[in-house]
Amino acid sequence: MTRFIKYRFNHISLGGISALLMAALLTGCSEPPKIESIEGYAQGTTYQILFWAEDATPVSEVQTEFDITLAQIDKELSTYRPDSYISEFNANPSLAWQPASQDFIDLIKISKDIHHRSAGCYDPTVGPLFDLWGFKKATLHVPTNEELAMVKAELGIDKIEVDDKNKRIRKTRPFLQLDFSSMGEGYTIGKLSEILESKGFQNYMVQFGGDMKVKGHKPNGDEWRIAIQQPIPSKDGLPKIHKIMTVTNYQGITLDTSGTYNRHFDDNGVEYSHIINPSTGKPIKHDLVSASVFGTDGRVSDAWATAMLCLGFDEGAKIAKNENLEVFFIERKQEKLIDSSSTAMLKTNKVEFD
Repeated sequence: MTRFIKYRFNHISLGGISALLMAALLTGCSEPPKIESIEGYAQGTTYQILFWAEDATPVSEVQTEFDITLAQIDKELSTYRPDSYISEFNANPSLAWQPASQDFIDLIKISKDIHHRSAGCYDPTVGPLFDLWGFKKATLHVPTNEELAMVKAELGIDKIEVDDKNKRIRKTRPFLQLDFSSMGEGYTIGKLSEILESKGFQNYMVQFGGDMKVKGHKPNGDEWRIAIQQPIPSKDGLPKIHKIMTVTNYQGITLDTSGTYNRHFDDNGVEYSHIINPSTGKPIKHDLVSASVFGTDGRVSDAWATAMLCLGFDEGAKIAKNENLEVFFIERKQEKLIDSSSTAMLKTNKVEFD
């Protein structure tokens, strides 16, 4: 779970909310060469990687590269360890330029771009608003307009400057806080996919925290199959599939889902969602409970999935049409789940729905 506006769980364990996306290997049987598998736990969630090749690199070699890369990502982006780059940047009130890696700069640039294109609904500096509303400590506090204005004045991805040439960044507000967890899984999936391809694997499924990248096909020629899970739990608490898809594009696609269900506080008969619109500083009021975005760059589709959950279906569908985004929406209306697709999703040739 993130502090941003994205709630997700992996395809193995539900935890307290709902799994939003899971791999569904529903057809085919193993034939030489076999499908290799690596599973683990990192960044507060589980991951599973399936891959195969005619001339396979030893799994142990791939696992070693994965472990090194996951440790590097944690050291740079984890907001839970005080010695990470992002934690030290957040804690430092200096407005001076600070060196940053190209990956970190790229995340800021993507954030700025999607912030602008999503009418301000994507902003990885929004964390203090969750604290203000009491969501972090699960104690509702309805802030005054003055309190909201004071906190919002210190927020905004536009308040970070980037110097590409010298690979450095700086705040223009001393207490500004960054949290890239809303695109962290998409970013990590990209890094793990790069490792696989560097080792000669062109057929794989990388699933990390429910998001994924799928490329190629199975050893017997069958396509990979995936499932979007219902954003509400079944009565027995087990995952329940909402929609199954066959991946027909062998060149590689990413699929990132953001969702929530009944995540709110009740205060004197008024419901306050845990999902905050950074532009208003207030919880959203719409029926969208899940948004799955298809793309080719996990960082981008991950961020867009978060933005869609903030925008809601009506505004989200408009922006998805303007941006040619492939989005699968699930709304919850009168206890019923209603799904729909963006204009680009209806025309996609990347997947086929069962």
